[in-house]
Amino acid sequence: MIFDIITLFPEMFESPMNTSILRRAQEKGLIKLNFYNIRDFSKNKHGQVDDYPYGGGSGMVLMPQPLFDCFNYIKELYEDNLPKVIYFTPQGTVLNQRIAEEMAHEENLILLCGHYEGIDQRVIDTFVDFELSIGDYILTGGELAAMVFIDCVSRQIKGVLGNPEATAEESFSNSLLEYPQYTRPAIYEGLKVPDILLSGNHKEIAKWRRKESLKNTLIKRPDLLVDVDLSSEDRQLLKEIENEL
Repeated sequence: MIFDIITLFPEMFESPMNTSILRRAQEKGLIKLNFYNIRDFSKNKHGQVDDYPYGGGSGMVLMPQPLFDCFNYIKELYEDNLPKVIYFTPQGTVLNQRIAEEMAHEENLILLCGHYEGIDQRVIDTFVDFELSIGDYILTGGELAAMVFIDCVSRQIKGVLGNPEATAEESFSNSLLEYPQYTRPAIYEGLKVPDILLSGNHKEIAKWRRKESLKNTLIKRPDLLVDVDLSSEDRQLLKEIENEL
């Protein structure tokens, strides 16, 4: 997958995008990151890219000219077939696992990182396909949101994670939170790993994990259970959990 990132601060991506799994994914050619600095497209001799909002108000707004020229430049690279454009804004749909999985099927994505009080609405109306947020709070710019998005989407791409089953049992992959995890030693400072995990009984281990997953979700994120397709066994496990709490 190719991510074309439109930003005022491409240098912000250098360390996070060149570490660990994302670095290896780029080395394998599974993902590619292209950066376009908005200031490079300014026709102002001072490189100005923002101006005061019409109608008054505090803050500045990214001007249409540099962004229009940037998008048109990228459009030529794709022979006038512009990939899907995602704009990171607090007004957008909140990113979740389902969106990440859907986006991972795209071959190319353009990520627009907003700043200041936002960008001229004409840019959004002309180029943006999807407005996305990573939470109900305000960031200083869209770069951090873009990094979260790239990480979240990239790990859904085949080959990015060493174990192809790694994403199957993670939190949110089946609309539930993940069960607790343990590793060696079996006893540490008097704290024991649950006996069931040492039993070798894979059927009972699977049942324990499902129950713990349901329990975690019920306690921490009960809202998620509303949309989960629960089996009769799941419902029985939930009753047991509720009686135990």
